[in-house]
Amino acid sequence: MHPKIVPLLVAILIVGSITGWAAEARPDGVVNINTADRTQLQLLPGVGETVADRIIAFRESNGAFESVDELVAVKGIGDKSLDKLRPWLTTTGDTTLVEKVRLPRRGGSAGEASAS
Repeated sequence: MHPKIVPLLVAILIVGSITGWAAEARPDGVVNINTADRTQLQLLPGVGETVADRIIAFRESNGAFESVDELVAVKGIGDKSLDKLRPWLTTTGDTTLVEKVRLPRRGGSAGEASAS
């Protein structure tokens, strides 16, 4: 085998592994924030019982969310949290997400796990 091919093959394997890990961390599907129940909302990254309950209480008090951007009005969800949630959010259609989204931790950053 040519000596320059070995590093290329190693690089391909590494990229393939990283891509595979990223795919595992990002399940397909969306959560309709206007119709999802507590369990479905908790499938979102960083959303536990308390934040799920706040989302439900907010929509019961204020009506349906017209845009996912309105989620920042819920205590515990700021702009950074919304950016992490956005790929799995919708305000129309069915909730199709069926497994918990687990994002990789980045160097133990304090803001990563906090949603409050």
